[in-house]
Amino acid sequence: MTAWVLRATVLGALTVGLRILLGFGMVYWPTQGAWMRILCLIVLIGAVAAWGLLDGRGDRRANPDPERGGADLTMIWLKAAVVGGLGAGLAAWLVDFVPKFELGDNGLLFELTAGASFIILLLFVPAMVGVALGRFLVGRESKKAQPAPPPTAAASAL
Repeated sequence: MTAWVLRATVLGALTVGLRILLGFGMVYWPTQGAWMRILCLIVLIGAVAAWGLLDGRGDRRANPDPERGGADLTMIWLKAAVVGGLGAGLAAWLVDFVPKFELGDNGLLFELTAGASFIILLLFVPAMVGVALGRFLVGRESKKAQPAPPPTAAASAL
């Protein structure tokens, strides 16, 4: 399975699972909806950012020189976000037909356009922040590990 398909499948399923949990929570505890929405958002963004961080760290360790290239994680995450967002929208629309599942009664057009675009942004942007942070941290670790240059003759004469 390619890297972006795994990411799209796992994060799309996580999105639908969180929407299902949020739907159950809204039915049984309707006055607690605000913090439940925020909690679901934090879980999704945290999972995506953590995966992006691991990708960035792994890529920088495999390719220590940023000028020489590395994996194109931007396209991997963009494909994963688009497929995961569209798949999550379609799955949420289908799950909404099952009795006792309350996911908002959104139509298919909404789920595949506005809903999917929001999910795409929720998957892509935190992943790119995580990738950048992971690469930065590994680059900083490697700079600390390098020995300091020997003092020059002019500096030692002072």
